[in-house]
Amino acid sequence: MRQKSFEAEHGADWQAFEKFLDGATPPPFPPAEMPSRYRRLCQSLALATDRQYSPDLIDRLNSLALRGHHALYRNRRRETQAVREFLLGGFAALVRAEWPLVAAAAVLFFGPFLLLIAVLQQFPEFVHYLLSPDQIAQFHQMYDPANRRVGMRDADAGVMMFGFYIWNNVRLGFQTFAGGLFAGVGSVWFLAANGVIIGSAAGYLTQIGYAATFWSFVAGHSSLELIAIVLSGAAGLRLGLAVISPGQRSRKSALVAAAKPAVRIMYGAAILFFLAACVEAFWSPHTVLAPSVKIAIGLCGWVLLLAYFLFAGRRAAY
Repeated sequence: MRQKSFEAEHGADWQAFEKFLDGATPPPFPPAEMPSRYRRLCQSLALATDRQYSPDLIDRLNSLALRGHHALYRNRRRETQAVREFLLGGFAALVRAEWPLVAAAAVLFFGPFLLLIAVLQQFPEFVHYLLSPDQIAQFHQMYDPANRRVGMRDADAGVMMFGFYIWNNVRLGFQTFAGGLFAGVGSVWFLAANGVIIGSAAGYLTQIGYAATFWSFVAGHSSLELIAIVLSGAAGLRLGLAVISPGQRSRKSALVAAAKPAVRIMYGAAILFFLAACVEAFWSPHTVLAPSVKIAIGLCGWVLLLAYFLFAGRRAAY
């Protein structure tokens, strides 16, 4: 291909790329296209060099490629910095800013959870109204103090269980969050229902004498998983409020505005769910340490995570 034909075919793309680097307003193409357009520019530079086009053209393309490289990786460094700031303080600051909804979600979940633990110590037979016979039998098998590994069968591999816990946590978090679209009713239901199920299992196993094996198993990942459930519910309630009370906005615009903090909360909840699955699969089942030691470590996890949400990011903008 002759140089003039080559320039005619690709010149408009080079010009748009240069305008983008110069900060033209409005930009000549969406920022999301930057990586693909940069790759095409590099291909043009390679072709121009291989075909020995004029030094002026090669110098121009080389200059654009260098500027594009710096712009592209500068943006990636900014994205990395933004993620770091979110994890180190922005997430905690956002949760504190949404504290009324977080508090409401905590009451909806931990209320039934703690109530049933207390009730089942006095009325253990009540568990049969809450859990099926198959569930009760499974809990007996999982938390039997005679087991070599607690909370899972000996044949279950840690990696396989990790995949199961990831799937279970994703399902749990998503349905609790997305349920908020139904005027918040779905989030309220899933928060309370999970509080009932988990509280029933905890209360029953404690009452029948499996307290050491059960609590030592759940202690390590409980802070991560239970707080993630509450935060998923709070994010869902944020969507529900936009549906119920959009104010002066249309429901659509109110939902769009509410989705911004809600989705960011879900980013953080997803990280907590992932960490909980790691701990539950690879740490919680083992009985090398005494149950009291594992419970103490779990309590430390609660203290550290609550301290993070209370104090991290006090000066961070969310």
